[in-house]
Amino acid sequence: MTTKLIVLITGANKGIGFATAGAMARAGHTVLLGARDEGRGTAAAARLAGQGLDVRYVRLDVTDPATIAAAAELVDAEYGRLDVLVNNAVTTRDGSRPPAEMPVDDLREVYETNVFGVVAVTNAMLPLLRRSPSGYVGNVSSGLGTFAFLSDPDEGFARYATLLGYNSSKAALNAVTLIYAHALRDSGIRVNALSPGFCATDLNGHTGVLSAEEGGAHIARQLAEETTGVFLNENGGTYPW
Repeated sequence: MTTKLIVLITGANKGIGFATAGAMARAGHTVLLGARDEGRGTAAAARLAGQGLDVRYVRLDVTDPATIAAAAELVDAEYGRLDVLVNNAVTTRDGSRPPAEMPVDDLREVYETNVFGVVAVTNAMLPLLRRSPSGYVGNVSSGLGTFAFLSDPDEGFARYATLLGYNSSKAALNAVTLIYAHALRDSGIRVNALSPGFCATDLNGHTGVLSAEEGGAHIARQLAEETTGVFLNENGGTYPW
């Protein structure tokens, strides 16, 4: 029997976030689809709800403290707890520019979403996660932010090794993830990095080798394994892990 979880996913109106929302909802969970654009977020949630899934839109801009606070208040009022937070919202401003040509203001904008936004949302949701029997924070990261890759880029992906904003922000996110995991290890809340693989999304001009749906399904399988003991199979069904 799958335990029904309350799941909040940021940046979930399209791409990997949307695919993750669909996969988690099909597994029987309540999914709060976070997005900063009300029109796009409402439409995305309606698409999934139209399939009979338990999905609702929550306005959430990870760079806007007011919407973060409002989202936490809504979750508190409607559900009283949060079981899973997926920090998925992401941006990049690298383009094809070498690091020396990237304006610092653009770099700051990347960090506002990819790093500071994660910290802000996590901190706001921690009181709700503490009310869960087994709260979980999953930060969607990338192999491009690992020191293993940055110090010795794989030949097939070497062209991505100089993405100053994206790669350094994901490296920072990996550190943030480890710091929170250590700080919360005695609280019952687990914190981990999630990797969807190299997916074709708007962020990379759809150059990835996996589809967003495959990436979202992969994240959902990681979440299922770590939170419910139930593994999602390739068709969205479940069986005990």
